[in-house]
Amino acid sequence: MNNLKKIGLTALAGSLAVTSANAVDYSLSGDAIIKMTSRDNPAGTEANNGKGIGVDTDLYFNASGELDNGFTVAFFQAANTDAAWANSSSQVTIGMGSMGTLQVNNIAGAKANGIDDVMPFAYEETWDATDGTVHRADFFGASTASGSVDYRIPTQDMMGLTINASVTLDPNSDVGATTAGGPGASTVTGTAYTLTMDHESGVSVGFGTESIENGGVVSATSTGGDEESATGYIKYAMGPVTVGYQESYQDTANGGADKEGEMWGVAYTSGDISVSYGESEYANHALSTTASVATNMDSIQIAYTMGAMTISAATFETSNAAGIAGRTFEESEIAVSFAF
Repeated sequence: MNNLKKIGLTALAGSLAVTSANAVDYSLSGDAIIKMTSRDNPAGTEANNGKGIGVDTDLYFNASGELDNGFTVAFFQAANTDAAWANSSSQVTIGMGSMGTLQVNNIAGAKANGIDDVMPFAYEETWDATDGTVHRADFFGASTASGSVDYRIPTQDMMGLTINASVTLDPNSDVGATTAGGPGASTVTGTAYTLTMDHESGVSVGFGTESIENGGVVSATSTGGDEESATGYIKYAMGPVTVGYQESYQDTANGGADKEGEMWGVAYTSGDISVSYGESEYANHALSTTASVATNMDSIQIAYTMGAMTISAATFETSNAAGIAGRTFEESEIAVSFAF
């Protein structure tokens, strides 16, 4: 009897401890995507050709609460459970009311990297299926994406405009976040700025700059010269149709090959059906002794949503893949995704 009483009192105490603490909301969500892929990669290995069926599953952890001074604190983590558990994205966000927002970008999440490619699409970006991760037009903001801190102004509304702006500081650019209390693997600092404006007429424009200040330091992660990147886009939504155009440029450090990206897309959405077409071009302006080859990518996509389930199909074609003249890459995908 005494043991039962102890168990009951212990359970009651635990319950009271939870309910008397500061209010914190926890949530767990996720998705599962079944993909059927057909790939034609003449220059690739057998493992990078042919057909396949696979499942990609993700879990999303959220926690949020309010402090005594009215500030809010939120934590987010995305766990990719495809084959092995991996933390693919995590941030801590501090809302300061009229003073704006601070966001610690542990893994990804920086505002500058969030506008690397904002073209409309029904399924994925044009560069989602390609045989090269570096020959893509979405390079803007990558250097300050992780291990950085954003300050974002409160959203401003005036004369039909919705205005947002941000500044990002990264003490260890071009490398991932450090462990808590640990030093960074690089002493190269980076800063980024963004400004986006959305008008009630359907027009949206955005700009961004990113600076990597090597300061003449040569190391494993630095070539000793500063690096400057910029991007700008315009989009227009008119009823079910959205069109967009975007350009990015990078003046690479220490005389390296500069990068230039150009993207455009058009999407039509009617009810539960979306259709899109997009193109992107990546040009690596190499040194004068090396020819410059532009990589071109295009994609046709369609998606149909039925509640928590979405069925998508897309074709991707790449010419001069991986920056090699005459090299092609083609991929077709059918995906069935479930949100839960």
